[in-house]
Amino acid sequence: MEESNAHTLQVQKLFVKHQRQLRSYVLALWPDSTAADDILQEVFLTVTQKAEQFRLGTDFSSWTRAIARFKAIELRRSAGKFLVSEDVVDALASECPSNWADDSRLTALSRCMKTLAPKARELIQLRYVEELTPMEIAKQLSRTANSIGVALAKARVLLRDCMDEQLSSGEAS
Repeated sequence: MEESNAHTLQVQKLFVKHQRQLRSYVLALWPDSTAADDILQEVFLTVTQKAEQFRLGTDFSSWTRAIARFKAIELRRSAGKFLVSEDVVDALASECPSNWADDSRLTALSRCMKTLAPKARELIQLRYVEELTPMEIAKQLSRTANSIGVALAKARVLLRDCMDEQLSSGEAS
């Protein structure tokens, strides 16, 4: 029994180590941070329950991504939400590279966010962290939704270009 508990603890530690990457993957499947957090909790519970089925030294990311995919489909069915079909979830799951949200990309994003003008950083924060719509941001900042959309598009281009440069030069490591 003690060996079983030690194995489960090791698997849980792997989950914690890969949690950010897995959350990013879940957000690609279900782009709602509250639902993504719920799915992540369900994945953790399943990983804990099925820890004995995981062989240490094998591909942990693939195993947890498969669990996350099934949990996203379950949530979609139970919520009666049709944000994306199961076929789309399957396509996203199969096409998403396992390292697409690794630490180097997150480091690059963090560095590039610092290069944005303060107003652009604020817009990105409002849109993607606080999850406000462009219309909500426009109301909050007393601007037009169109101007917010244009400013967000420019900020995304700057971020993408900066990240491409950092990742290609290896600066994000």
